[in-house]
Amino acid sequence: MGLSQSEELAAFLKDRPLNGPEAEHIKIINGAKGAPPSKIISSDLRRAVSTIASGLKDRLNRRPSDKIVIVDCLQEISRNPDTLCITPAKTPIQASWIDKSYKECKLQDIFDQQTDMSLHEGNKPIRTNGLKRMLEFCEFVYSSNCEEDYIIVGGHSIWFRSFFRMFLPYSVHHISKNNKIQNCGVITFDLMRAETRQGQKYMIDPKTIKVVYGGYS
Repeated sequence: MGLSQSEELAAFLKDRPLNGPEAEHIKIINGAKGAPPSKIISSDLRRAVSTIASGLKDRLNRRPSDKIVIVDCLQEISRNPDTLCITPAKTPIQASWIDKSYKECKLQDIFDQQTDMSLHEGNKPIRTNGLKRMLEFCEFVYSSNCEEDYIIVGGHSIWFRSFFRMFLPYSVHHISKNNKIQNCGVITFDLMRAETRQGQKYMIDPKTIKVVYGGYS
């Protein structure tokens, strides 16, 4: 089901008329000519990388120098077996038998040639937790590793719901705090940073949250 849903996303991105309210975001996601630079990043779990590789296959095929940067702090917030990363540090992801049978693009080639594993340190350590990893993500976005203003993130619905709960203002009631993003859903928002006496603080601007594709479950 996951790859079929990412295929539907790929078709949406390819065929969507670029004259609606979401047009600018679609241009950025597609890496279209004239669009602002953007970086693609993903959780280190293979299912997340497979999804974003399939969903953005047209962009990756058209722009062979583009990479999916693996960022460990996006790994799912759980200790269930399906949330643990089996890919060793710094090593290429190995396609599953389902990935190998996928006909729309060669996922193993994307894993080998267009996936940047240089930041991958393996499965999440015992000493970490969801909050620490969400803060690491915020720091990553504002670090020298992310010079682009637009970041395309492939991750997990529980992680994103936790992120909205943590970084949307407490007084704001929003569906993203209670509902998970649909599989292959595309939601955009602005992440802001402020310097305070207690150090750097991060916040999602609630006015900037927009559904481009899919929405919430």
